[in-house]
Amino acid sequence: MPYSLEQADILIDLAKQTLYLPKLNKFYVISSGKNGIGEQENTGKTPRGWHCVAQKIGTNAPKNSVFIARQATGEIYDQDLAQQFPERDWILSRILWLAGLEVGFNQGEGCDTFNRYIYIHGTPETEPMGIPMSHGCIRMKNDEVIELFELIPEQALVYISEHSLDESILDSERSV
Repeated sequence: MPYSLEQADILIDLAKQTLYLPKLNKFYVISSGKNGIGEQENTGKTPRGWHCVAQKIGTNAPKNSVFIARQATGEIYDQDLAQQFPERDWILSRILWLAGLEVGFNQGEGCDTFNRYIYIHGTPETEPMGIPMSHGCIRMKNDEVIELFELIPEQALVYISEHSLDESILDSERSV
């Protein structure tokens, strides 16, 4: 493994649907890919392993700002907009675009997290948290993704685990 968990700025526990900031002693309930866990392109699955925050998009955008192809549309999400575009996968408020750091696993041909457009992003408040419902991204509540965006710099180290992260690891990291 190229890194140790102690180095991670963000730990994502897919088993518990939780995003941890071990260095800041914070955690958030998330929603990952409804199609499960995996790195292959065009699967809608959430990738595992070591990543970094390659780009942060949406600085100072209003809460519930709508993004399409990483561009703010100028729309602010509400129920009327939701009814007008029921098929949209809503990407709201902020985007932390992830890039895989493990060649041949989550980086490179057919499995590249960055080229798969895997983000940590906001979602409508009506979307459930704590259960896998996304198209592969990590969804968060809007206030929480805005807070995360402010706390975490570009190039921050991210580890996504399909297994429950050991509480003792998280507790020992909190004391660092």
